[in-house]
Amino acid sequence: MRAADVPSGVVVVGVGFRPGTGADRIVAAVRAVLGTGDCRCLATVDRRAGEPGLREAATRLGLPVRAFPPAELAEVEVPHPCARAAAATGTASVAEAAAILAAGGGPLVRAKSVHDGVTVALARPAT
Repeated sequence: MRAADVPSGVVVVGVGFRPGTGADRIVAAVRAVLGTGDCRCLATVDRRAGEPGLREAATRLGLPVRAFPPAELAEVEVPHPCARAAAATGTASVAEAAAILAAGGGPLVRAKSVHDGVTVALARPAT
C-alpha cells in the first residue's frame, strides 16, 4: 500500500498473528498499511497481547496495546470473518474486530490484509 492510500486522521491498528511472530514482521506489516499515518494503539486478542514480538513491536512504534477476549471480539460484525481464525483463537476475526473495538465502535477504514503472515486492519476512532 502506498502512503497516499492511508486514510487521513488518527486510526487504530488491529493485528492478528501466530504465536512466536517476531517484532520485525509485525512492525513491517503495520508500516505497510499505516505508512506515516497517525496511530492511537495496536489492538489484538488477549491471548496474543503478551507475545514478545507484539510487545517489542509496540515499543518500537511507541504505541500501547489494547487486548480483548475472544468472546468480545466474536460479537463484532466484520466484513471478512475467517473460520481458521475462529478455530485458532475462538473468534472469526481478530484484526478487524479488535480495531473496531479499540476505536470505540468506529468504522473500519481499511479491511484486513495479510503481510508476511501478519493480519492488519485499520479503524477510525468514534469521537
